[in-house]
Amino acid sequence: MHAMQYRITLPADYDMKIIRHRVESKGPALDGFSGLGLKAYGIRERGVDGSPVNQYAPFYLWAEPEAMNRFLWGPGFQGIVRDFGRPAVENWQGLAFEHGPALASVPRAATRHAVAVPADADPSGSGPAGAVEDALEELRRLARTDGVHSTALGIDPRGWELLHFTLWEDTAPPGAPGDRYQVLHLSAPDLARLPRGRQW
Repeated sequence: MHAMQYRITLPADYDMKIIRHRVESKGPALDGFSGLGLKAYGIRERGVDGSPVNQYAPFYLWAEPEAMNRFLWGPGFQGIVRDFGRPAVENWQGLAFEHGPALASVPRAATRHAVAVPADADPSGSGPAGAVEDALEELRRLARTDGVHSTALGIDPRGWELLHFTLWEDTAPPGAPGDRYQVLHLSAPDLARLPRGRQW
């Protein structure tokens, strides 16, 4: 599994109905994209759920890295580049993925929570300072939480950042950490191919 996201921050007075229409018309194009585990078409709206910005920020979990490459060099991503400029594409190695109790639902919300691995922590997860083991335990806890569709954990070893991404059936609970997104559409053609549990 490989995780990927690009976040396009838009002007404060941007009409987010434009993005909603874009997702409504173009989103289903990836519903059959082979190798894509899931794509959550996420947005943040200034003043909603504490967001300080308007943002279009889709999140991807890839079952095949080759599929990610086909997307990035294909017409779909080139449409993003044409309309918004070329965004920085963040990506993380997949560490774990789990289904939640609400997997059969259509998720309407998501949370993204990035956590730096402390410099004095053991990133391998062994010993009492195991940052990855702590994150895996949090993932397993989240996977048992009512309203969770699915949840993933990734790591960027370049900056030693752990990323928790969770899809929610309706809304994330008030105490859930991280940025909150509205999910306008979910493409999940190869959801069943995303390996569950720890991935090493």
